[in-house]
Amino acid sequence: MITKKYIWTLCLSILALGFTACSDDDNKGSQSTPMTISQVYLENINDNENKDRPVDFARLGQLIRIEGSGFLGLKKILINGYETYFNNALMTDNNVWVTLNSNTPVEKASADVRNTITLVKDQTRLVYDFTIRAASPSVTGCDNTMPQPGETVTVYGSNLQETTKITLPGGTVVTSGITTDEEGKWYSFTMPSGVTASGSITSEGANGTAVTPTFFNNFDCYIINFENDGHGELGSWNATYSADDLVDDPLGTGRGKVAVLVPGGLDAGSNGKYWATAGNGNDNDDWTSRMYKFIPAGTPAADVAIQFDVYCPESWDETGQLEISLQNNLSSYGYGSAAATSYSSQYFNTASVWVPWLNSDGSHTPYMTNGWKTVTIPMSNVANYNTTDAPDATFQKICEDRNVGSYRNFLIFGCNGDIEFSDAITYKAKAFTQPVYVDNFRVVSIASIAVSDF
Repeated sequence: MITKKYIWTLCLSILALGFTACSDDDNKGSQSTPMTISQVYLENINDNENKDRPVDFARLGQLIRIEGSGFLGLKKILINGYETYFNNALMTDNNVWVTLNSNTPVEKASADVRNTITLVKDQTRLVYDFTIRAASPSVTGCDNTMPQPGETVTVYGSNLQETTKITLPGGTVVTSGITTDEEGKWYSFTMPSGVTASGSITSEGANGTAVTPTFFNNFDCYIINFENDGHGELGSWNATYSADDLVDDPLGTGRGKVAVLVPGGLDAGSNGKYWATAGNGNDNDDWTSRMYKFIPAGTPAADVAIQFDVYCPESWDETGQLEISLQNNLSSYGYGSAAATSYSSQYFNTASVWVPWLNSDGSHTPYMTNGWKTVTIPMSNVANYNTTDAPDATFQKICEDRNVGSYRNFLIFGCNGDIEFSDAITYKAKAFTQPVYVDNFRVVSIASIAVSDF
């Protein structure tokens, strides 16, 4: 006796071998028999408890079972108008199995066939309304994550097409003024007023729901915001800039005082003074005591990041770097230095260098921003916490290293040395004079949040 379970297992095996479809049928009398569909099931082989689950939508790449009647003699299955393989040797009069081909159009499907399954015989056909979605939407980043009312927020990822509803932390809902990329790589909206809660942005679109990490509007784990309001405190000694060097937000967005990366500019081959936090003895510089309740100690370093806001109104290209150090212990500086690139079990190499104009292939692209933007630097970009040499590094390790270091100051400063990208590519430093404004340095979680379909 051939059971449904046997047919389903055999169907999976043949599909895996990539057989081509055969739609000939010897039972000519069945060509006029009406067809019905009573339910569509997801054949979820990764779920031991719900391998055969009734669904009202499915995603490209998934195997579904169509249950109904009159299927004998079936010649074609069209999904969103796209002819889709099925093996008629394995179907029954009441069940047919089909995998949704990755080439099936979704948002680009014609309106008259979108979200339909069409079963075709020589003398009859059945059109069944059923939602077809691309792969689950996902988020890779957000710009900007600490916006003022009226500023633009852009969320980046994949399969974000036709985003129509956005829910901000605290429950504020945005349904108008949303712009989406046709390829689903981003959506954007205008930040409304009155949002004070922090957390994730939840979006709903053609392919389902996506949730950002909990870094949006996040005031919980400030390092410094240059406002002298309890969100960090400036350190002051002969190697630092002081509160007198701060400037008003040049865009008047409400950010208050902000720092200029290198007031007065930098000569070739030189470093700027530090923008530094107060360090030892200051509660804001003891990350352990105040951040673990927001970012669990065991969080992998790659899921924690430094975020800050940057405004660069003029073209920045071919010279100049921003260096960040988690503590004041540097003996080397800038791009390629040991402090920023080399893992060490003996030294706290806890720096990272940001060069926005330098591309990953060694080419360069002028960097400029239209307003304030968010920069995210994962802790795994810090030398001693990189995923290759320290795959088990956690947020607790980062905090403990700071607490046992001699000087707990968090440092931000400009570097302007040569950049030797490779034997063939070197950027010789030149005078660095353009203003680069920075603000709101904070520690955030960048852990992805998966959204289940069920």
